[in-house]
Amino acid sequence: MIDRAVLAFGDFTLKSGRKSPYFFNLGAIDDGPGLDALGRAYATEMVETGMVPDVIFGPAYKGIPLAVAAALALYRDHGVEVGVTFNRKEAKHHGEGGVLVGAPLAGDVLIVDDVMTAGTAVSEAAALVRGTGARLSGVLIALDRQERMQDGTSAVHKVSEVLAAPVHSIVTLQDVISYLDLIPAYADALVEIRSYQQQHCVVS
Repeated sequence: MIDRAVLAFGDFTLKSGRKSPYFFNLGAIDDGPGLDALGRAYATEMVETGMVPDVIFGPAYKGIPLAVAAALALYRDHGVEVGVTFNRKEAKHHGEGGVLVGAPLAGDVLIVDDVMTAGTAVSEAAALVRGTGARLSGVLIALDRQERMQDGTSAVHKVSEVLAAPVHSIVTLQDVISYLDLIPAYADALVEIRSYQQQHCVVS
């Protein structure tokens, strides 16, 4: 992640308004090998957690390549065929029209996204899915930042509770910290990240 600049260190402002010493951007993975590895990670998590759906929904924009990569990996590595759907930010009024593109949303639908901070984007995607009559079977993200909400619970726990659907992550902030702890070069960055974790996160 670091060599691809997916995980960057510095001074960043999140959607929530919080200042963060690190930023997670899966959009930095922009080539075949990277997307292949990403797809395998999502597909493996789906299989191992029993979350394989009928359709994978990727919210625009970053969720779109994630949904495609995961569907390809499910078929290639596990022999499982699933549909792929994504949404447009703005409705199209010509051609096929509408907001949704891809497979019809039917049966069990799993939302895939990159990271969860407050869960706003996922909640909006869930409303789209349920608005079609499909069943939201869950949400799978790459990184759980383990952000603490006002009630003291994590954003993932809160979103799961509100949506009445499971929310899983491939890795958590604590996983990232444990990995960086093995690399002396990131000692200074870790001081800032641990401080942020203590102030704003649910520590696992």
